[in-house]
Amino acid sequence: MSETTALEKHSCAACGAQAEWNATKLALICPYCGTVGPAELESDSGKIREHDLVAALRDLPEESRGWQAKRRTVKCQSCKAVSVFDPTRVGQNCEFCGSPELVDYEEIKAPIKPESLLPFQIDREDVRKIIKRWLGQRWLAPNALKKRSLVDTVVGVYVPYWTFDSKVYCPWTATSGDYYYTTQTYRDAQGNRRTRRVRHTRWYPSSGSIRHAFDDVLISGTHVIEPALLPQIEPFPTKDLVPYDTGYLSGWIVEHYQVVLLEAAKAAREKKNRYLFDRCAREVPGDTFRNLQIRPDYSQPTFKHILVPVWILNYDFGRSRHQVLINGYTGAIAGRYPKSAWKIFFLSLAILIVVLLFFLLSNR
Repeated sequence: MSETTALEKHSCAACGAQAEWNATKLALICPYCGTVGPAELESDSGKIREHDLVAALRDLPEESRGWQAKRRTVKCQSCKAVSVFDPTRVGQNCEFCGSPELVDYEEIKAPIKPESLLPFQIDREDVRKIIKRWLGQRWLAPNALKKRSLVDTVVGVYVPYWTFDSKVYCPWTATSGDYYYTTQTYRDAQGNRRTRRVRHTRWYPSSGSIRHAFDDVLISGTHVIEPALLPQIEPFPTKDLVPYDTGYLSGWIVEHYQVVLLEAAKAAREKKNRYLFDRCAREVPGDTFRNLQIRPDYSQPTFKHILVPVWILNYDFGRSRHQVLINGYTGAIAGRYPKSAWKIFFLSLAILIVVLLFFLLSNR
């Protein structure tokens, strides 16, 4: 992987050590002498730009690649995560699974550089409180787990995301159905003559169209974090993005995207199509419908590569490993946790007793 010169070294003005971005003070802080640097970083990238998706998929310009800083890219041999960090740091373990089996990762092409990001605003102390409160609300979690201090195993990682914008004109066609009822005569088991209402459906063709503007449709660029968890801590407020500056990354790990632009663009198109199908379904007249077909015509597609802050907790309990995620900007949390067999037993027993009591009382 080719290296470029860092735009800024972010040295402490007092002692010369490397300053790190502090999520509490929202500024660069020297971890050695405590000197506080500027809260607002001067970024050379200027305004946050949207890039033409069609042109990018044809041939991305070379100036849109690279990290703008001297970084080391490694791949974990255990979970296959690709991370980017300061090459001066030593004794690195994988931030996702804890494995020490990291090897240098050589890319075929330099990565598309992020041009905007959300800085960390939730610090480690906030994360400790969020996790403790979250575990306290998990009634089925073992008491031994709730007593453990897990904050030491939490790591902050900038996770890659793609965002996609576009306008769309979407015609649709469907077969609409209106319900109507008739009275039917029949005989019951005793031979008595009875009547009942029978529902029928009158089908007819229908059509229409909608227009919509998609703004910042989020597609994750990671394969390492549990795919079911990450959407649970969204959204990441893209309106608060700041231009990319290496100062925000100082002292933090950055995950290299593993979902390439073409793959992300396809995922975004599928996500948009699902939204349009649901939106068009609400436009279909009648009581019911079938054979809904949409024909979206997209225009002005653009994209951004961004970084978002995520606190990741991986912990072992018994023979199983669990992952918890915290949105480093909003504090939203989602995760897996073990269930106590005893608590499940007593809960099931309590439900059974309630059902039996209800049955006995209803039959008196």
